[in-house]
Amino acid sequence: MDDSSSQLGNRWSLAQQLAVVTGASKGIGAAVATELLGFGATVLAVARQAPELEAQVAAWRAQGLDAHAVMADVSTETGRRQVLDAVAAHGNVLHILVNNVGTNIRKPTTDYSPTEYQHLLATNLESTFGLCQGAYPMLKAAGAASIVNVSSVAGLQHVRTGSIYGMTKAALIQLSRNLAAEWAPAGIRVNAVAPWYIRTPLAETVLRNPEYLEQVVSRTPQGRVGEPEEVGAAVAFLCLPAASYITGQCLSVDGGFSVNGF
Repeated sequence: MDDSSSQLGNRWSLAQQLAVVTGASKGIGAAVATELLGFGATVLAVARQAPELEAQVAAWRAQGLDAHAVMADVSTETGRRQVLDAVAAHGNVLHILVNNVGTNIRKPTTDYSPTEYQHLLATNLESTFGLCQGAYPMLKAAGAASIVNVSSVAGLQHVRTGSIYGMTKAALIQLSRNLAAEWAPAGIRVNAVAPWYIRTPLAETVLRNPEYLEQVVSRTPQGRVGEPEEVGAAVAFLCLPAASYITGQCLSVDGGFSVNGF
């Protein structure tokens, strides 16, 4: 292979890079981890439920992929410390951080309890801020690192997901912009992706309603919901050296929903 071919290959490789993916046992998180592993990264897959996580990591390792399970609840400070300790055990240098973990409670705004409000903020927003803040020295040590925050089209415009979910997802986009500008001198790129309805366990709770599904599809120019792998591919691209001049951006992965007027 000549030098130009070698350089091209390096731009599309994550070999010898360490990645953390939260919410990695299923759905978008598992798809992201699969993509990163396919590009040669070592992945610390983080999730709360041990059986699901261990089964997923075992499946990756059976394919010869370098995946490791980290059972932690990143909505808590203790859980975030467990993730950072796992990174330290792998050499204290982190190349990729994908903040994917998230949840939702769909209710009218006036019906939320203070406990539900705090739960959604802790899971969707505080987890990301705390991991970014805590991992900063490890990301800086990499020399060239990437953070991707999984937001939602609900953070760009009103959709029927509830105001707290939309609020937290909008905050992730703004956090990505702020950190992109603040941390660029440290060699850390920060971007977000904003999916529309993706066929995940969380979305299936509403997509199993045929009438609701028809409404979703009718507003989507591509005429279908998305697949986790389609989000995973977008996230992986933003982590690659090939995307080295992209930072502070929010990439919608939505089949055209966010640009669909009347």
